[in-house]
Amino acid sequence: MTLTSLQQNFGTAAYAVSDGTCVEDRGWSLCGHSRAMLDILVVEHRHFPQKLAGAMLFDTTILSSTYSMNAGYTDPQLAQEISSLEAAIQKWAEERDLWLDSGFKDYLHHVGGEPSSPAVVTVLCTGSDLMRVLDEDLEVGGPPFHEFVASLGYFCENQNGYVYYFYANDAALNAAFESYFHWQWVCSLIQPDAGDVYEELYAHFAANPDQFHRLNPRAFEILLSRVFQSQGFTTELGPGSGDGGVDIRLWQRGPLGDVLTLVQAKRYAPHRKIELDAVAALRGVMAVEEAPRGMFVTTSTYLPSARRFAARAGNVIELATTADVAQWCTTATNGIVKDKSSLVSRENVDRLLHQVSLAADPRVLHTTWGYNMTHNTFALVLKETKHAALLMSLPRRTVTHDGYGQRGTEVPSFGEDALGHHRAETVWRAKRKIHEGGRVSYWDGRHLYSAWDGEPAHFDYVD
Repeated sequence: MTLTSLQQNFGTAAYAVSDGTCVEDRGWSLCGHSRAMLDILVVEHRHFPQKLAGAMLFDTTILSSTYSMNAGYTDPQLAQEISSLEAAIQKWAEERDLWLDSGFKDYLHHVGGEPSSPAVVTVLCTGSDLMRVLDEDLEVGGPPFHEFVASLGYFCENQNGYVYYFYANDAALNAAFESYFHWQWVCSLIQPDAGDVYEELYAHFAANPDQFHRLNPRAFEILLSRVFQSQGFTTELGPGSGDGGVDIRLWQRGPLGDVLTLVQAKRYAPHRKIELDAVAALRGVMAVEEAPRGMFVTTSTYLPSARRFAARAGNVIELATTADVAQWCTTATNGIVKDKSSLVSRENVDRLLHQVSLAADPRVLHTTWGYNMTHNTFALVLKETKHAALLMSLPRRTVTHDGYGQRGTEVPSFGEDALGHHRAETVWRAKRKIHEGGRVSYWDGRHLYSAWDGEPAHFDYVD
């Protein structure tokens, strides 16, 4: 029995850390790295206070201790490659007294958005003369920096005068980094309520079902809960430990009342098969809670005795495997609309624009950006959950200017021109974060938005 047949019977989706804190002090673990690699990187970390020497860190509720191949490279090998690149660059700069106010960041933490193609291997931030050297405005002894980096197999690009991205020259190595960073991006999306915005969460596992077992058991449970929600179930995610043998409770609304299904999830390695006792335990909890249906989900398979027991129980227990979960993820991916603007009707957008035009409203967002200039961008929150949001750009209306349109103030427009922004090109997704004190920010990978204060914003286009 599949999830679809279950529905028919009853009617009807960790961020990186680079704050200079020791891994062991914070209780975080490396994505797919062995203990030996952890020891190496922690030692190197004490020489690189700006960042843990190229390592990507994630909350252990997301990732397991296993790792896989990325185009022929393992996770530890790629982490070591990043570490070696950063160490070589720092050594080159220190030998020339250029390392002041410099440090590395990983791209996911720096941007907070989807990984790029080609992959950004590391991000160098500097406020010293190293900037002038990288821009070839200052000559120093020895080989030029770009030649030195090329000898390591990489090249760099200036992003804004003080941030530099590094890329691999080798196509195979770049492909490995793209796979490596994509996996970390997908893991960062495993939040209880972000899946309806980020279809990559489901698409990745639909295409790579062998990677389910790389997740930590709790992350696997969260992912399943999001998948069930996408299929129309109301879900209740258990505490993760001491759950009494039930990881997720599903309710399907029906004409005769809500139908309860108890779900037990086991994120096991493929060779570790589910035994009869585990399935029988779920059947016992079903009897105690008087639940008519049960579902056992595993990344492994079942022993014949477990399957026979489920069959003798009258098919009230569904035994699902990786193939089933991958198919559910495919269904969830197809169910997520690529054109985000269609998730909110034009009538609702029109009504929302009228509401926010009457008084200061936290759903109107603002950010400033620019290098030696000041630009403003305004946006409107169309839809949001705890961890994600859909934003729509708002046109700007000039309030005052210097007579040339180069300096002045401006505000967002909420009229017909704003309604014209309700289209695919100007509706996009962002990560939502609640800070201490209740302040909310939105990060779309390029700009950090916060609630507009209602005052005209200054602009300056004079470089």
